[in-house]
Amino acid sequence: MNVSLQLAPALGDAPMPIWREQHLRAATRAAGVALWSWNVDTDAIAMDEMGYDLWDVAKDAKKLSFEALSQNIHPADLERVSSAFSATRAVLGAYEIDFRVQVKSDIRWISARGQGADADIAERVMFGIFLDVTQRKQAEESSDLLAGEMSHRVKNLLQLAASLTQMTSRSAETKEDMVRDLTHRLTALGRAHDLVRPLPGQQSEGALLGDLLSVLLAPYDEQEASVRVRVSVPKMRVGEASSTSLALVIHELATNSAKYGALSAVSGTLDVSCNADDEQFVVITWAERGGPPVVTPVTPFGFGSKLVHRSMSTQLGGDISFDWSEAGLVATLRMDKNSLAN
Repeated sequence: MNVSLQLAPALGDAPMPIWREQHLRAATRAAGVALWSWNVDTDAIAMDEMGYDLWDVAKDAKKLSFEALSQNIHPADLERVSSAFSATRAVLGAYEIDFRVQVKSDIRWISARGQGADADIAERVMFGIFLDVTQRKQAEESSDLLAGEMSHRVKNLLQLAASLTQMTSRSAETKEDMVRDLTHRLTALGRAHDLVRPLPGQQSEGALLGDLLSVLLAPYDEQEASVRVRVSVPKMRVGEASSTSLALVIHELATNSAKYGALSAVSGTLDVSCNADDEQFVVITWAERGGPPVVTPVTPFGFGSKLVHRSMSTQLGGDISFDWSEAGLVATLRMDKNSLAN
């Protein structure tokens, strides 16, 4: 491609310089734009150097076609992209389609853009661009995940407020006592929620494991009634980053227990213990007793469960397992010591 473009002179100024091919290529590289062309008769596709890098295709490929490029398209997007490619010439106006390609072990998002209805076709060749939109798509996915998490949290907090009100009413002798105790529990719940989702611009501080668990479980303890929350853990520090992740997991377990498990019943008890003797892992055991009959979830991987498993594996370098025994739920949290200290 040999391009030169003489721009019109600006008012009162000398003529602008001629834009040559190397200038246009520098501009497209700076913008992250890859150029492509497609011969509608031979199905031959040509790309510039950035296009070959974006698709991870060898630059010495003798003939490049959509069929050849489709080998790199993610299987879940292939049929959709193939249909869109076949309909390209019939599209009126500009078109745009986003899809995933597999580049070695990575997934990359590409946006293909051009003009339909043979607009600007030259010598049976159509032109367009590819854009790497991976970062934008990852940001959108993170935003969707955060929105889903926030919706999940709000629903849980509303249900927890109702559970705590019912729990407080069991032990309060007067309405004044109930108002005081419920206020204390809701305030403690707010502190626990701050550990799960710190305010923007703030970071959670590292804490002793026992202190962290006590703050998170304080809203559910009834000193005047039969429900008891017992925490027995060795003195060890939880790092700044991992404290938020662990808080999310414990908060989710406590929420479910208050809705369905031992903490929802007058006779229920919760014991949280820890074994840190292993050289690599710290193991926390969450044991519920005296609650309603235990029912193994039909769909164990709801949104909250996905958050817990993701936090345990990604942030805490471990896993979580559940034993839905008749006596009560027992959850075992296994965390990497180095991850927990960070």
